[in-house]
Amino acid sequence: MTLAIVAPTPAAVRHDRRVAPSISGVCLDVDDTLVDYANSTRAGLRALLGADDAWADWCAVTERFYPRFTSGEIDFDTMRRQRTKEFFAIRGEVLDDGEVVAREERRMAAVQRAWQLFDDALPCLQALRDGGLRLAAVTNAAGQHQRGKLRVLGIDAAFDAVVISGEVGVAKPAAGIFHAACAALGVRVGQAVHVGDRLDLDAEGAHAAGLHGVWLDRSRCGPTSGQRRVAVISGLSELPGLITRLDGGAC
Repeated sequence: MTLAIVAPTPAAVRHDRRVAPSISGVCLDVDDTLVDYANSTRAGLRALLGADDAWADWCAVTERFYPRFTSGEIDFDTMRRQRTKEFFAIRGEVLDDGEVVAREERRMAAVQRAWQLFDDALPCLQALRDGGLRLAAVTNAAGQHQRGKLRVLGIDAAFDAVVISGEVGVAKPAAGIFHAACAALGVRVGQAVHVGDRLDLDAEGAHAAGLHGVWLDRSRCGPTSGQRRVAVISGLSELPGLITRLDGGAC
C-alpha cells in the first residue's frame, strides 16, 4: 500500500523533538540498505565483461554521473547510457549509440535477475510493522525503476509511503525529500527515524532535516569520527532495538 505524496504542512516538518518525542515513523533507504544493490550491480558487470574486476571503475563513473540525474540535469535513462559509454571509453572502447543501448539493456537485465533482499530486511520490516510503526521507503532513483524493484521483491506492500527523488523532484540529502516522507506518513520530523547505508546522504541528511539519522554500516569499516550526531548500526536486526531506545530517550 502506498500513500500519495503531499506537500509537507508546517506541523509535519516541525523540528521541535520535545513536542513529539515518541517514534512513530521509520524511513528506510532501498539500495544497499534493504536490497543488495552491490551484488546485483556486480552481476551486471559480469554479464558485460565476464568478470567484475572493473568494479572500482564502475563505482567511480557512477559517482560522476548519478548526481547529474538526482540534480535533474539529465533523466535516468540518459544517465545510464552516458555512464555506460564513459565506462567503456576509459577501458579504451569507443561505442556508438546503438551499441551503448544494447550493452546497457544486457547489463540491466542481468542486474534485475540478481535483485535480492538482504537476509535481515524482511524480519526487520515485520518487526517494525508489528511494533505499530508507519514505514516509508525513501530513495534517490527513478520512480518506475524503483517501484518495479520493490514490487518484484515483494516488499512494496510493506510501506505506507514510497518517496522517490525522481517523483518528488528533490533528492537526499536535501531536507525536502525527508519532509515529504514525514508528511506522507503523517508524522512530525522529530517522530521519524531514517536509516540508510550512506552516512552523508542518509544519516547526516536526515539529522540535518530534523529526523533521527541512523547510519547502516554493514562493513563496520566506516570512519570512527564525524558521525557522533547519528546512531550507527551494522545490520537491520539492530534497528528495532535502537528505535526502542530512541523512543525512551536513551540515545
